[in-house]
Amino acid sequence: EESPEVVHSPAHRPRKDRGLPWAFPGWVGQGKSWPYDFPDITAAYVVKWILGAKQYHDLDIHYVGIWNERNFDSKYIKLLRYTLDKSGLEGVRIIASDNLWQPITLSLLQDPELGGAVDVIGAHYPGTTTVKEALQTQKKLWSSEDYSSVNDEVGGGCWARILNQNYVNGFMTASGTLVRLGPTALSSCVLTTVSFSTISWNLVSSYYEDLPFGRDGLMTAEEPWSGHYEVAPPIWITAHTTQFTQPGWSYLQTVGHLAQGGTYVALTDGRGSLTVVIETMTHDHSVCIRPPLPPFNVTSQNATFQLKGSFASIKELQVWRSQFNFKTKKPSFFQKRTPLTLVDGSFTLSVAEDEVYTLTTVTSGQKGSYPGSPPSARFPRQYKDNFDVRNPPFSEAPNFADQTGVFEYYLNLTDPGAHSFTLRQVLTERPITWAADADQTISVIGDHQWQNVTVSCDVFMESVKTGGVFIAARVDKGGQCVRSAQGVFFWVFADGTYKVTNDLAGQTVLAEGQSGTRAYGWHTLTLTVEGQYASGLLNGYPLWKNAVVLAPPNGWAALGTHSFELAQFDNFAVLAE
Repeated sequence: EESPEVVHSPAHRPRKDRGLPWAFPGWVGQGKSWPYDFPDITAAYVVKWILGAKQYHDLDIHYVGIWNERNFDSKYIKLLRYTLDKSGLEGVRIIASDNLWQPITLSLLQDPELGGAVDVIGAHYPGTTTVKEALQTQKKLWSSEDYSSVNDEVGGGCWARILNQNYVNGFMTASGTLVRLGPTALSSCVLTTVSFSTISWNLVSSYYEDLPFGRDGLMTAEEPWSGHYEVAPPIWITAHTTQFTQPGWSYLQTVGHLAQGGTYVALTDGRGSLTVVIETMTHDHSVCIRPPLPPFNVTSQNATFQLKGSFASIKELQVWRSQFNFKTKKPSFFQKRTPLTLVDGSFTLSVAEDEVYTLTTVTSGQKGSYPGSPPSARFPRQYKDNFDVRNPPFSEAPNFADQTGVFEYYLNLTDPGAHSFTLRQVLTERPITWAADADQTISVIGDHQWQNVTVSCDVFMESVKTGGVFIAARVDKGGQCVRSAQGVFFWVFADGTYKVTNDLAGQTVLAEGQSGTRAYGWHTLTLTVEGQYASGLLNGYPLWKNAVVLAPPNGWAALGTHSFELAQFDNFAVLAE
C-alpha cells in the first residue's frame, strides 16, 4: 500500500517526526476512491500507521497531516483528533491542510471545534507570504512543503531566500513593515508568538533523474550501482540555520529586510544564545520552481546591528559565510571566518550580493567532511537479477522503481525448484491516489537513454482467465505522468493471448494474437527493440517480430501487470547496446 511520507530531523538532533498521507489503501474508501466517506475507517488506519511506525521502526510521530495537496474534510479532522486521543496519542498534533492557506484558515476561525483539533496550519509553496486570517488563528504556521528545486547554485539560492523570508514576510503580514533603514536593533525582550517552519521536499534525490523532479533534493545520491553522490549547495545553506539553532528556539520579532535588499532573522534559545542569519540573494539567482517570483533588487551594503537587552553584553559572534560567486563560478560555501568583535553591542557587516552569513554565539559549528565520491557511471548495460535473497534487508529489489503498484521479494513455497525466490506484485486493489496513477502496475529500471535493448524475464500470473503481465523497453515516463507512458510493451494474458502495445494503457496495438499462456505456469518473455523494429520470444521461440516502433526513441526497461493483481517475476535480465 502507499503509505504516508515521513519527515524527520537528523538523528543527532531532537527528533520531530511527521507523517502525511499522499495516498490511502483502496479498502479505506470501501469501494470509492475517496478517504472521507468512512472517516472512522480512515482515522483508524492513520492511527494504526502511527502506532506501527513506533512498534516496528521506533519512530515517534509528533505531527500528522490530512491528505497531501488535496481537499480536507472537517468531520474527518475532528474524528482523527478524537481517535488519536482515544488511542493514547494525545501528544500527536494535527497539521492542516498541506495545500493553500485557504480555505483551511477560514474554516478554523469559523469552527471552534475544528480549531481545537488543529495545531498547525501547513501551506505548500506559499511564496514566503501568508494571509491575515492565518495569523488571526494564532496557530503555528508552517511552510509544510517547499523548495522542490534543482539543487544547483540557483536552487541553493532559492533555499537560502525562503528559509529566511518564509518567516520574515509571513510574520510581517500581520505586524506591518519591519524594514530598517538605519541600525537594526535585536532585543531579547520581545519574542514572537508565531512559529514558522519550512520543510524541504525532498531531503535526498535518490531516484532516477529522468523521473519528475529529478535532483530536487538538498543533495543527490541517485546511482547506487556506482556509489556516486553530490553534496549540493542546499546542504550548506541548511547548515547556516540548523547548526546554530535547535527545535525549541524562538524567532525574535525584530527581523526584516535590509535597506538595500536581502533579509535577516534572529533566533534565541531564551537563555542568552543568539543566532542571526542574513541572506542577500538576488532575484535571478534564487528562483524556486514555484510560485513565480516578483522582481526585487539587492545591492552590496553595510548593515549595522545593535544588540539590546541581555544581548547587549555579547562581546563576540562567530561568523560563517557562503558566497555563491555566480560571476566567477567559484562558490565558497559555509566557511568559518574571523569572529566579530562587538563594541557596546554593535557591529557592522559588509555584505555583497548572493551571500549568506550566520553570526552566532554558538561555538560548536563545524563544516562536516565526507569521503570522496566514486565517479559517476551510467547504469550497467548488462544487468541481471534472480531475486534469490534468503533474508532480504528490504522488501524491494534494488534499482527497480515502482511507479504504480508494489513489487516485493517473495518466498514462493509452492515452487521448491528454480522459482523459490521471486519478485511479486502484491497490490490487489487500486489505492486512493494522490496523482493520476496508471490502471496498470509498473516498475521501471535502468537508463532512460537506452534505445536498443533486449529485456527478458520469467513471468507467473496468479489470476485465472483475467491475469496479464508485461515486460517493456523504452518506457519514457513515470511519476504522476506514468498514466500516459509510452514505450514498447509485450503483454501475455491468462486467457491464452498476447499483445504488443506502444503505450502502458494498451490503446495503441502494434501486434496481437494467440500465445497459449495460462495462469499458474511459468513463461519466459524476451523483448528485443532495435531501431524502429521490435520482436518477441515466448519460452525461447519467436511469437511475433518486426513490429514497427516509431516512438519514443529511448527509455527505461520495465515490468508490470495488467491490473492490480498478484503476479510473480523471476530471472530478470537486460542487455543494452
